[in-house]
Amino acid sequence: MKFSLSRRLAAEFLGTGFLVAAVVGSGIMGERLAGGNMAMALLANTVATGAALAVLISTFGPVSGAHFNPAVTLFFALRREIAPGMALLYVAAQIAGAFAGVLAAHAMFAMPILEISLKLRDGPAQWWSEFVATFGLIATIAGAVRIAPNAAAYLVGLYITAAYWFTASTSFANPAVTLARAATNSFSGIAPHSMPGFIAAQLAASVAGYALAAWLFDGEKAQALSAAASSTEPAGAGK
Repeated sequence: MKFSLSRRLAAEFLGTGFLVAAVVGSGIMGERLAGGNMAMALLANTVATGAALAVLISTFGPVSGAHFNPAVTLFFALRREIAPGMALLYVAAQIAGAFAGVLAAHAMFAMPILEISLKLRDGPAQWWSEFVATFGLIATIAGAVRIAPNAAAYLVGLYITAAYWFTASTSFANPAVTLARAATNSFSGIAPHSMPGFIAAQLAASVAGYALAAWLFDGEKAQALSAAASSTEPAGAGK
């Protein structure tokens, strides 16, 4: 079933909004309940985010593809699976949804509706972490779409759950989420000064992930199709 543009954009807005509400809200809740134990706060933040991703992708995927992420939209635009104009509309919906998610989380926890984060996340290690996190996300999506599309939601959720812990940046891996998290001074925030390095690394990783997928997965598909055709059709067959 093909959904209208308005429904696809609504799905991207709502999906990204609920994702950011899960990230920010669970960060606030985790920090309040952990009693100063940062590992427990991060664990709460991790589990909520990974679970929310699996649910949101499963729910909104049939409508819009469940990108919820400009880096993911860039990947599919490079693959020419989404037109440039549509990609820009997706990104606009994702950014708007991300900020709406911050507002919703703040309202639920009786915090100021908008804040400016003071949490610095600077330096080459942080930027490299974001490149690794986003590259792995793109590779996961590319592989899931090609090999296990029915499991994509769970694979992405599990990957992000893991990446929270094996990257120094706690795996933002999403330019829209990065922008919105500058508007919260809670556990999951990022200072505006730190955003450019994160976003540059995320977008660079999307391009690198596209190059990998084009060679690793698409090339394999082309070889498989060629082999299947040669084994099932006699020479000269065709119309």
